[in-house]
Formats: sequence, structure tokens, C-alpha cells
Amino acid sequence: MTGVLTARLDAGLAALALELPEAQKAQLLSYLTEFHKWNRAYNLSAIRDIDAMLDRHLLDSLSVLAAVRRRRPQRLIDVGTGGGLPGIPLAIALPDCAVTLLDSNGKKTRFLFHVKTHLRLSNVTVENRRVEQYQPAEPFDIVISRAFASLSDMVTGCEHLLTGSGLFMAMKGVYPQDELDEVADRVELLDTQRLQVPRNEGERHLLELGLR
Repeated sequence: MTGVLTARLDAGLAALALELPEAQKAQLLSYLTEFHKWNRAYNLSAIRDIDAMLDRHLLDSLSVLAAVRRRRPQRLIDVGTGGGLPGIPLAIALPDCAVTLLDSNGKKTRFLFHVKTHLRLSNVTVENRRVEQYQPAEPFDIVISRAFASLSDMVTGCEHLLTGSGLFMAMKGVYPQDELDEVADRVELLDTQRLQVPRNEGERHLLELGLR
């Protein structure tokens, strides 16, 4: 199974035009294995098949890596991270970036603590609390999420987490023009890209937004 997953990951990374060291690829597959194992008891995802998890979770998370790298963040927070998506794959690929994983679900954050220890991710911090209750010691360069119901919820809930020049990175499905119109007076759309996630059907977009 490991050989099949390795080949599947390598093909996915090639399709995303990403190169990662062998050690990081091994960490990604170790994370995927733990995710699959813990999912039975902790219900981290409705997806049960590990191949589908690799495509729809791991590769989907890594599809934003180039955009995140381009911004060179020192501190990044994944809000509503659930089982660590996209935060854990990004933390593995960006070992010099301090990554905070925030979720209010205790079962999911217990899994995240396990992964942090198991993979020795010294750049990861896990926070089990609601976003409106979280007051970080230092603000973040990037707030990323693929969990928010709307951009308005994301901006309202996470505005206090950003540095003055920081930005929101929202992972969405179909291009959310109505949601953008709703927050046009509060944020500026800095960049948008159509994500091409290998072996995934349906539209995926990444929106980069800065506070006005």
C-alpha cells in the first residue's frame, strides 16, 4: 500500500508542479496514514478511502502551497482546521513558518496534538477554542481556511488575527462572486486563482484578500 500511495503522491505533486524533499513526502504519507486510522473513531472526514483522502485532502491542501510560499509568511493560522487541513500539509512543506491550527472540536484537536508529536512538527501550535475567543500573543501574516461558510464569516471572525499587512486566503469551490460583493467594503481582492487539483472534479478557487 505504501508504494502505491507514494506513487500516487509523486504523480499528484508533479501535476501541481511541486517538488518536495523525500523526508517531507514521508511525513505527508505518515500524516495521511494517521488521518485514515483515526478517522474511524474520530470522524475527521466523511471520506473513508485512503486514496480519495490523498487526492481530496492532501493534494487539495498542497494546491495552495505555491501561493503561500510566494507571500513568505513567518506566521500562519489555519482556522477551523478540523483534522489539520490545509494546516498540517502546509506546516510540513514550510518548516520555517510557525503554523497555528485552531479548532473548537476537542476530538479533532486531540488528533492534531498526536500528529504534532508523532511527526515532530516543532513549528506547529494547536489551539482548542473558538476563533472569537482566541487572542494570539502575536498577529498572523496569513489566515487561511477552507472551512468557513462565507467570506463574511471569515472576515468578521478572523479580522483580529491579522497583522496590518496580513491577508486572508480563502479556499472555495465555485467562484463566490456574491460573497465577494458582500465584503467589498471591508476587504480588497488582491489575487484569485483557479486551482487545478489532480484527480478532483469540480471547481476550486483560492482568494487572497487584504483588509481595507
